[in-house]
Amino acid sequence: MKTAGKPFEGKTILLGVTGSIAAYKACELVREWIRAGADVHVVMTANAAQFVTPLTFQTLSRNPVATGLFDEVEQWQPGHISLAERGDVLVVAPATANVVAKLSLGLADDALTSLALAFTGPLVVVPAMNTAMLDHPATQQHLATLRTRGAAIVEPEEGELACGSVGKGRFPALDSVLDAVARALRAPGRRQ
Repeated sequence: MKTAGKPFEGKTILLGVTGSIAAYKACELVREWIRAGADVHVVMTANAAQFVTPLTFQTLSRNPVATGLFDEVEQWQPGHISLAERGDVLVVAPATANVVAKLSLGLADDALTSLALAFTGPLVVVPAMNTAMLDHPATQQHLATLRTRGAAIVEPEEGELACGSVGKGRFPALDSVLDAVARALRAPGRRQ
């Protein structure tokens, strides 16, 4: 990890995991943040759970994992609202084209997108998808909208993709994601 100092120590990191083959790479992010002293809470889409189980993230994060908008919670407040108030940063990694669109449009039809809409802190989005999906004008417009609202977008890398094609869309190196999250935590102010 290349980040200077201890940017994650004592921080509450909210990690949204979506239904991309790159979901397994989010496990390494959780491990790095836990090692660095962060409190990590994972919120998964239903499609993400097709790639990595909630139990994996629960074991790595040492916290319950939210998978549904109506999951049982220990306190009276809905889980996505409680997390939104406690988090220092929201990281969506990997972010599918579907979830990028929902974030851009303000749709809130699951636990992750509801959390994102209620969260007022810094947002880091890590797109990972097929090159054609990434290059599609709609996806590019949604990413541009998120940037104008202050979200940090960690650019996908070029290379061989899980679908067999070669191009831009690969989940970026862990150091790139960790550095972007560290920068977001240092940045003053809140996103709009």
